[in-house]
Amino acid sequence: MKVIVLSGSPKGDLSITLQYVNFIAKKFPQHSFQTYHIGEQINKIARDEKTFQKIMDDIQASDAVIWSFPIYAFVISSQFKRFIELIFEKRAKKYFKNKYTITLSTSLRFFDHTAHNYLQGICDDLDMRYWAAYSADMQDLMDEAQREKLLIFAEEFFQAAQNKLPTLKVYEPLVHSRFIYEPGAVKSKVDDRGKRILILTDLEDGKTNLGRMIERFRESFTGGTEVANINDIDIRGGCLGCAQCGFDNKCVYLGKDGFIEFNEKRFRTADAVVLAPVIKDRYYSWKWKQFYDRGFYNGHTPGLKGKQILHILSGPLRQLPNLRQMIVASSEIGRTNLVDIVTDESENSKLIDAVLQSSAERMMWFDERKYVRPPSFLYVGGHKIFRDLVWSARSIFQADYKYYRKNKMFDFPQKDKRANAFNKMMLSLMKDPAAKEEIRKMMKKEQVRPHLKVVATK
Repeated sequence: MKVIVLSGSPKGDLSITLQYVNFIAKKFPQHSFQTYHIGEQINKIARDEKTFQKIMDDIQASDAVIWSFPIYAFVISSQFKRFIELIFEKRAKKYFKNKYTITLSTSLRFFDHTAHNYLQGICDDLDMRYWAAYSADMQDLMDEAQREKLLIFAEEFFQAAQNKLPTLKVYEPLVHSRFIYEPGAVKSKVDDRGKRILILTDLEDGKTNLGRMIERFRESFTGGTEVANINDIDIRGGCLGCAQCGFDNKCVYLGKDGFIEFNEKRFRTADAVVLAPVIKDRYYSWKWKQFYDRGFYNGHTPGLKGKQILHILSGPLRQLPNLRQMIVASSEIGRTNLVDIVTDESENSKLIDAVLQSSAERMMWFDERKYVRPPSFLYVGGHKIFRDLVWSARSIFQADYKYYRKNKMFDFPQKDKRANAFNKMMLSLMKDPAAKEEIRKMMKKEQVRPHLKVVATK
């Protein structure tokens, strides 16, 4: 079979993910593999029609396609995202139709599922025959048992493609509304108390629903809110995945474009932030992703910690639960307070006005009380992954390590002296079968007893 590999890493041949594909290719010499370094060569692909068309022609002539990529902040790199947008902009969907495909990633398994969900949705949109996802840890290739799993996965995929086994789509095509939002007049202004509220967008047309929603929200305040457009920021390129910033939070782009200055002086210094990106396919635009990825020079630290965050969106968010989960997770992991996610999906201008007004009021109310809602599994799971990474790779992520130590984020359970003492006492008591049975009977009452005491006395 002829297999086309679409590599989303900006590191080209030095991509760790690509080594997993190369290992598969070595073990299955009966198949031919053609790799395109999409992430590394995206500027040329976007600029040169012949280069883009060559990739499309090879995909059309192939038997199978492998999407190979590292996880970049919940999804894929901005470079890879730009390629996907080019496919739809150039009406190249036909080249992918009925091609058997898999997605293969490497990461710390931090929200790898949202990245694979996204790409599976794209593959469904392209009418491909999506077979399965393989999410590897960055070090799995070093382990014999993991290499065996990888080969089993690949073998099954090749058999499926050769035998043309049936596949089912998971994601329905997106249905876009034709509703036009007509904002009403603001009847009462919200006192922003001199706080600086930054609205960040990548909007290109202010006459769209999103543009009108942004303007209606701005008018809700007594003072002026600041609007910053990503398209106006001098950003020369996407994150390169080099991890050099791990030592001291210094990006290789430092002094070469305007991103870091904007991020440090306008974005991170705002008292509250409104994020209003344009939805493109099943995520945001590649420009938005580029902005997001470039923030990695701050490592695994919460750059907007404690701030109020509001999302204003126009588009089919109800049809994109994967994107909604990324929004919530991003806020929780950043230790911000997600005030709300306001969309135009109600198709009711008065209701949208009311929700925008209410969101403005709630943003200031929460800000005054410095409120950040308690985290869910999304934060707890993500924190543990980052905590363990920073600890084990502290020679590389030195800046993160200093931050984690300073903020007591190395909360390993084996260091909990109180829990250790309690468990030692209980295990000693339960060596006696009679005592163990007595403790078993007391479980329900003893678990709730301290809570009842708080309720009764506070």
